[in-house]
This record gives sequence, C-alpha cells and structure tokens, in this order.
Amino acid sequence: MKKMLLSLALVAFAGTAQAACYADYKAKQDDPLRLHYGVAEIGGTCSAEAAAQELRSRLARAGWTLLNVVSVFDERGLDERQDSAGPYFLRF
Repeated sequence: MKKMLLSLALVAFAGTAQAACYADYKAKQDDPLRLHYGVAEIGGTCSAEAAAQELRSRLARAGWTLLNVVSVFDERGLDERQDSAGPYFLRF
C-alpha cells in the first residue's frame, strides 16, 4: 500500500513538474527596422533567463534578435496575449 501511494505521489509530482511554460517577448530585425511582440512555448526551465536563452537561438534562425523576455507564465496566460501577439503567437 505504501509503495502504491508513493508511486501515485511521484506520478502526480512528475505531471506538475512537466507543466507547460510560455514566455512573451519582444524582438527586432534591422535594415529596415522591424519590431514584434510574440509568445512562445518554452521547453526547458520555466524562468525568464532560460526562456531568453532558448528564444535567442530560435529567433536568430529567422533573422530576429531578442530584445527582452517580458514574462514567463503557464497556459492560463495564453488567451489574454493571443491578440497582441498576432502572427507571432506560438510561431517561434
């Protein structure tokens, strides 16, 4: 019985640790100057620093430079940011 409870607790903890993480950010391109605000899913640690590191490489592949990570959040923050992000909602 104790092993079963421990197993259930570990499964519940693993599900919590794997919660979705998102970041909203600002990026730019030069020549001509273009700016965008976007929302991206983050695969690693859910922190602004980890999000910035992950987004820098993703954005660079498409010719964008990360300016800053505005915030990190879970799926509850997606709906309120979708309109603002427009075509950059979950694009990178």
